[in-house]
Amino acid sequence: MQFEELLEFKKDLKQLLKKFRTLNDDLDVVKQDLSDEPGECPPFSFRISNLALETCVIKVKKIACKALKGRGVNSGLRLIYAYFKNDEKIVFIELYHKNDKENEDKQRIIDNFK
Repeated sequence: MQFEELLEFKKDLKQLLKKFRTLNDDLDVVKQDLSDEPGECPPFSFRISNLALETCVIKVKKIACKALKGRGVNSGLRLIYAYFKNDEKIVFIELYHKNDKENEDKQRIIDNFK
């Protein structure tokens, strides 16, 4: 599986790394999981619908973060990515903490994948 990141995602990650220093390692674990099972896996992840896109965009709600000791997958981190099955490629779109933002940036998704 090939992984790519949008420029905006890199900015999100840089900001969150100030709070959550283990985030790079945590994302490596997520990448391993996504390599095995890249599609949606309820209740941990689900497809974002109503975007009018052909691309499969998935929101992961349960990401374990070592920096949040004792919280496990209830860390509150959210990851949005696009999955291209034929190309065996995943593009990371957005990463945020649920206390910082209520929902994903749908305009960012549409702008990059329309």
